[in-house]
Amino acid sequence: MSKRLKNPPAASHWDSETQYLLWLATCVSVFSFLYYFQRGDVLLYGDAVAHINIARRVFDSKTPGLLQLGTVWLPLPHLLMIPFLISDDLWQRGAGGSIPSLAGFVFAIVGMFRLVRGILSRGPEPDSAARRAAWTAAIVFAANPNLIYMQSTAMGEALYLAFFIWAVVYFGEWVRGDAKALPKCGLCLVAACLTRYDGWLLAVAMIFTVLWRVFASRNTASAGVRSVMDSRMALAKFILLAVSAPTLWLAYNGIIYRNPLEFENGPYSAKAIERKTQTAGNPGHPGNHNLLLAGLYFVKSAEVNVAENMWLERVWLLLAATGLLVTAFKLSSRNSDENASQSFLQAHSTTWPLLFLLLPLPFYALSVAYGGVPIFVPPFWPNTHYNVRYGLQLLPAFAVAVAMLVYFAVSLGDWKVRTRAAAVLAVLAFVIASYASIWSAGPQCLQEAQINMRYHNALDAQLASWLQKLPHESTLLMYLGDHVGALQQAGIPLKSVINEGNHRVWKQPRDLGGLWERALADPARYADFAVAFEGDPVWQAVHDQHLRAIVELHITGQPPAVLYHVR
Repeated sequence: MSKRLKNPPAASHWDSETQYLLWLATCVSVFSFLYYFQRGDVLLYGDAVAHINIARRVFDSKTPGLLQLGTVWLPLPHLLMIPFLISDDLWQRGAGGSIPSLAGFVFAIVGMFRLVRGILSRGPEPDSAARRAAWTAAIVFAANPNLIYMQSTAMGEALYLAFFIWAVVYFGEWVRGDAKALPKCGLCLVAACLTRYDGWLLAVAMIFTVLWRVFASRNTASAGVRSVMDSRMALAKFILLAVSAPTLWLAYNGIIYRNPLEFENGPYSAKAIERKTQTAGNPGHPGNHNLLLAGLYFVKSAEVNVAENMWLERVWLLLAATGLLVTAFKLSSRNSDENASQSFLQAHSTTWPLLFLLLPLPFYALSVAYGGVPIFVPPFWPNTHYNVRYGLQLLPAFAVAVAMLVYFAVSLGDWKVRTRAAAVLAVLAFVIASYASIWSAGPQCLQEAQINMRYHNALDAQLASWLQKLPHESTLLMYLGDHVGALQQAGIPLKSVINEGNHRVWKQPRDLGGLWERALADPARYADFAVAFEGDPVWQAVHDQHLRAIVELHITGQPPAVLYHVR
């Protein structure tokens, strides 16, 4: 195995080339946000509205506090939004919820660049081939139309991808001999594990990999592992950090909800929602209890996020597979060769951390098959959109695969210059054609929100117009689970609303003395007005009390909504 030089000092990672990319990424992020913001597209997703209002109710509620973060969704995205949602205007218009996502997008792009450039460089200074491959990876990642839209919203995809990519960046730097990078990797894992459950599998995989390399170091001369053995504190910090976030979340659920797995099997979990939609003759969503089919749906969701045409999608898979084989070939190649024409085939035992980028595939296959998480894609039955955005988690792997092919073409010196240039241009032309097809048809993630939420958002808008007419200091009784966006659009503070968030969840099995339960039992005593959606707790509470209805709203595909004058 050829020996590798250690990385240059950390400061050199942020050279002029990286700073230039940082500015370019910031421009893309800000201008795309402004484009979607002025079109009114940043609040299309119901989940984006929910994220914003979960963060807002931590300080804007009749019972404020960190317990308003709830369960199921991990807390870090909401905590990062809070400073930007103190402004009523940023809250009402949704911009405050987008800011962490915008920052995540920018740092994810820089992370892609640093990951590829560092792993492919054969010395302290990156060579031209490594730099070109790094720019390719960053551009393929940053120019994806679906990610560009998602990063403009309060959804968590861009933010998680940033933590995911940087965890792999620092892991790769540790493998190349920088022991100080391991605790940094642990910090990224903490953030990833508190953003999406994908990060939990990533943490497990990295912990086992580190332990395996440490134990295997007794029979190897790996400088990277020796440095960790010499610095046991770095190893201890990494393991403690990597396990801390899942442990804290399990403890939080156990203490507050009396169930450590409340987020996984509680009444608001994906499994509980799935059970509500199943009937005697309905086996569930495609891929339910079928791991292979579940993986197929996830891979298809990844395909439709990088191309709109079926043949272009298949070429993406071919490129990804080829890039993976190239990476594996680099890993298995052990003998260095001083011939410049075979520089690409030199022993690069540090390329394998790129394989962590494939972890979303088993995670989502398992989630769809056994976690109650459905994925619907237009090309497959039932030919609709749902959770298509999950496919973006494989975008870093696609970008690296394309970058590896560019590196392969540039590095093989026995190819003629024109042949190498033609190969690189062909790959880039394919990427441009793929993304152009998406822009032409519209990003699938945007289509998902437009199609699935059009009636839901129409009901929110109509209800908001009526809520704005109520007296300023009125108290509302309302279940916020599905239509908190109406309050946000109307600019009504959440502290003016008695809702399910005012229930003390640690009181089991019921909280008879809680504000929410007392208001449901006697609405006229606690509220001036009530908003009831057919079937929700408020509807059931006011159904037999003969209250005066101010307005009844009917929107296609949505339950009837009634605004009552309670007292």
